Amino acid sequence: MRPAHLLSVLDKEFQGTRSGHHTPVMLWGPPGVGKSQMVAQVAERHGVPVIDIRLSQMEPSDLRGIPFRCGDTVEWAVPAMLPDAERHGPEGILFLDEITSAAPSVSAAAYQLILDRRLGEYRVPRGWAIFAAGNRQGDRGVTYTMPAPLANRFSHFEVEVHLDDWVAWAYAHGIDERVIGFLRFRPELLFDFDPAHNPVAFPSPRSWEFAHRALQKFGEAPDLLLGALQACVGPAAGVELHAFVQSLDQMPDLDAILRGEAVPVPREIDLQYAVASALVGRAIRARDTDEAAQVYGRILAYARRFPQREMGVMMVSDMHRAVGEALFEVPEFGEWAEDVAELMFEV
Repeated sequence: MRPAHLLSVLDKEFQGTRSGHHTPVMLWGPPGVGKSQMVAQVAERHGVPVIDIRLSQMEPSDLRGIPFRCGDTVEWAVPAMLPDAERHGPEGILFLDEITSAAPSVSAAAYQLILDRRLGEYRVPRGWAIFAAGNRQGDRGVTYTMPAPLANRFSHFEVEVHLDDWVAWAYAHGIDERVIGFLRFRPELLFDFDPAHNPVAFPSPRSWEFAHRALQKFGEAPDLLLGALQACVGPAAGVELHAFVQSLDQMPDLDAILRGEAVPVPREIDLQYAVASALVGRAIRARDTDEAAQVYGRILAYARRFPQREMGVMMVSDMHRAVGEALFEVPEFGEWAEDVAELMFEV
């Protein structure tokens, strides 16, 4: 399932704790596709804490607690890391990460916690959702087959990589537009992981964020930039991104476009992707300013000039996801929509 849809699922499951309809969710996927980040986004949206427990690093007693004598009986001291309404708040997310890398004895200790929301006398507070994540067998991670009793305690979703969803996330989080433009140009490189080749650095949604950071740190150090990019996304993808960035000195003048001047559209497809991504970035920076409508209008006018109308559709779609319904209120939007109406009808 694509990330945008999974975020809605997780959101509904979190809200389900309030009505008693919550089902624990298991997210499956290879490393670097954003499983833990989606959980963090849901928590941020609701303003609640996340308790991230890495089961791969646990012993059974870490979950069950340790026994102590109380008179003639033995009781168990509840681990402080488990959710407590007084200490952590009445609502939150208990996230059991790396659950497929946990030893079977640890998985067995989690059975009652996941399904019954309790361990002995301890009970998970009602407002806390339980989510888990892990890699699939064959993803070159340390994984165990999930026992059937544990698997039957979750609803299961596989995380797909989806470029439009990643691009929307990237614009919202200030990822360098050069990285966005490059992946629009080379979408197959958003995630390129082959466990059979035993890669160390490889392209993934996570590692492209690392590449963004490398551009900020080493952009002014040309002797270091290529190696830094390769260290993030692998040798081949790093070379391609570096070449893409180096070619951007042929980019048209974005300020002239926003002044409404007749700036030619570059003939090179890679530069067209770069221009489109950069203009969406300008639209985002103009949002909530007095110049927003004018900036949107100038960008829409430029979108009509792309020789391939699909390029303009992609750019305007990204703009809409980034700036919202305000885009529809600009007069130039109607003119652009008329130009692409036939194309949209065909789609």
